[in-house]
Amino acid sequence: MIKNKNAAIVLKLIKELDSIGSWCGETHVQKTMFFLQEAIKVDTGFEFIMYKHGPYSFDLSDLLVSLQAHGMVRLVPQLYPYGPSFDLSEDGENMIKWNLAEMESEISKIEYIARKLGRKKVVELERLGTALYVRNEIGDGSIDLMADRIIKLKPHIPPEKAKEAIKDIFEIIQ
Repeated sequence: MIKNKNAAIVLKLIKELDSIGSWCGETHVQKTMFFLQEAIKVDTGFEFIMYKHGPYSFDLSDLLVSLQAHGMVRLVPQLYPYGPSFDLSEDGENMIKWNLAEMESEISKIEYIARKLGRKKVVELERLGTALYVRNEIGDGSIDLMADRIIKLKPHIPPEKAKEAIKDIFEIIQ
């Protein structure tokens, strides 16, 4: 049985995403966890790299697979062209309950980030995640400097959408 705080945090995030009507596929979990860790400062220790659709953690992906293998989450197939979404099992719900005291200070942060990002589409999450990644990489640079870096990483993102994403992350962080 998996017994750790990170697993409970991921499960709680999935539960909150689901409760607000999020798609709750792996991309949503990856991007909201990135924000939870890098913007809201919930210490999970996941290492994120820039990948195909923005920041991605192979560690988090491995944990999601492990949670499936232990029966705490299941993948619910969706109609083509959509990928599956995560759904908590009773064991997953119990894992959250068993770890509530240990993650008490993170609960409101998890709920906050789920509300802010949960209903966003994958393309929006890619832009926002990349904008936060660039902001953390550059620091407090100008919007134009950050937008240029976003476009270098993701040439398909138009300049106006890059600038909009930067402004949005500052709103989310505050």
